[in-house]
Formats: sequence, C-alpha cells, structure tokens
Amino acid sequence: MAKVTLEDVARAAGVSVATVDRVVNRRGGVSADKERAILHAARRLGLDRGLVIRPRAAKRIAVLIQPPANPFHDQLRRGIDQARAIHRDLNLMFQVEQIDPAQPDRIADRIARAAAWADGMILTVPAAAPIVAAIEALPPRIPVVTMADDVPARGRAAFVGPDDRQSGRVAGDLMGYLIGQGGGEALVLIGRFDMPGHGARSGGFIDVLAERHPAVRVSEVLETHEDKATAAAMALRAARANPDLRGIYLCTTGCSELAAALAPLRRSRPLAIVTHELTPERRLMLKAREVQAIIDQKPMLEARLAVETMARLIGRLDGEAGSIATEIQIFMPESV
Repeated sequence: MAKVTLEDVARAAGVSVATVDRVVNRRGGVSADKERAILHAARRLGLDRGLVIRPRAAKRIAVLIQPPANPFHDQLRRGIDQARAIHRDLNLMFQVEQIDPAQPDRIADRIARAAAWADGMILTVPAAAPIVAAIEALPPRIPVVTMADDVPARGRAAFVGPDDRQSGRVAGDLMGYLIGQGGGEALVLIGRFDMPGHGARSGGFIDVLAERHPAVRVSEVLETHEDKATAAAMALRAARANPDLRGIYLCTTGCSELAAALAPLRRSRPLAIVTHELTPERRLMLKAREVQAIIDQKPMLEARLAVETMARLIGRLDGEAGSIATEIQIFMPESV
C-alpha cells in the first residue's frame, strides 16, 4: 500500500498542501474548521500519527460528579483521568467539579456558570427541576453527555450508562434465589428519589420479584440521601423491627457501614445483601461473604466512553456520537 502523503490529505480536506503542512507541524494560523477537516482526513487516510499529534486549540469540558468519598464517583473520576491519558492527542481539558446532590440549586448554578467557558459538559447529577432547567438553558453550542444516571432534559446529547431497570431486575432475581422458596421480605435502599437510575433499579427489582419470586416481598423502599450512616441506621432499624426481613438491596453508597451494623444480627439470622459496583472495598467484602452479590457497571469504562462520546460531539474523534448502553457484570464470592 502506498504511503499517505500531505498531498493526499490536502485533496481529501479540500485545502492546500501548505495549509496541511501548517496543521501537521503545529505552526498555527489555520481556522478551527479547516484544522478539524484536515485532522479528520489525516485519520481517515491513515497518515502517520506521529505527524498528527493534536489539534492546536484546546476544548474545555466541565465534569460534575460527587466527591471521591462516594466510591462509585471516585471510580468515575479515575475513568476521566484514564481517558485524558489515552486521548491526550485530542487536546481536551477537563475541569472536574465536585457536587453535593442534596443541593440542586447550587448544581444548577454551576452548570449556568460553566456555560461561559465550557465547550461541553459531562454530568452525573440528580434530575431535580432546577438542574433540568439549567441544562435546557444551555446554548446549543455546548453538548451535554450524562453519565451513569440520565437526566431527561431537552438538549441532552447522549447518555452513557447501563439499563438501570434491567440491572434492578437482575438484582431482584439474585435476591429471589438467595432468599429461596421459604420466602421473606426484602428492603430496598436507594440514594435519592430524584436520581432516575435509582428509581429504575428499585422498580425493576420489585417487578421481577412479583413475576418470578412471589414468596419474596419488598417491605419498603427508603431514601438514604446518599449518606452512609443513614443507610446503615435504616437497615439496622428495619432488621430489628421485622423478623421476616431476609434481604437488603442497596442501590447506593454505605455498604461497609451497613454490613458492620448488621454483623451481630446476621450471626443468628440469614440476611442477604445485594449491591452495585465492585470497588476495591466491596471486592474484599464479597470475598469475606459480607455481601452475597455485586452488580458492576464498570464505571471507569463508562467514564472513558463518555469522554469519547463528547470528543465525537465536538469534532475531536470521528464517528457518530450517540447514547451508549453499557453492560453489567455479576460478581459472587467465588468469582472474585
């Protein structure tokens, strides 16, 4: 196969060889539109990547996620950092801001303020009314990718994450088999009612139990407000008050605190715990059989796919940009 030349790229991009040379050798003086066309042609034709390092102008991406004290969001942040390293040639700058999901007005304000400088936004935020309004008020030039949990807002360009209702059904099926034909009740703990994914998980969990495991009933669906101590206190209170409680489905943070609170009671009574996200801490808990099953959605991969989707939306990667339904994986004590 003949080696691709600058002349080939110039013909494909509809520009002069001199213009291609300026982009390839990073001398500047080329408009963003022409630079984008040249880089697109160079990638498509297979020009030596050593010559095509990165676009001259940086694109700034606002990322809003919870602090790393939430293990899942810590994994998302690590995924963003990994994607930045993998795609350093795309010249993307990420500004990661930590948000408190209990303060939707402040999140909405951060979205509005980021509109003054951001070329795109990657968000993992509640679907509270002020946040939806802030997303819908963004100018069309700023694409929004929601990650892990979707927000039903006009203008949201893509969602990258799992089918949460299906994840909940998987959790319910697991719980049904763990509790067994003797039956009993299961408690559902979600982080926030305004996180659509949490509601979808609990809905799928309830549906599959009714369809396939009628001996297992859901006693309550409670909101922890993403607080670890609250999750532990709610689980312990429910277990003490309800001798028929045989399982807990935890859709949010606080697994280690919950398991520690229930440990004395579980010595004399079976109580299965099914949760999400195989963080390093939860992997150890699974090995110790403090947790019976974990459904993982690979948050680091999820974050990388969100970055790549954003890169396509702003013209830094080739290909169609759209929502991506990520896969889930089930882990049991004997599989870690």
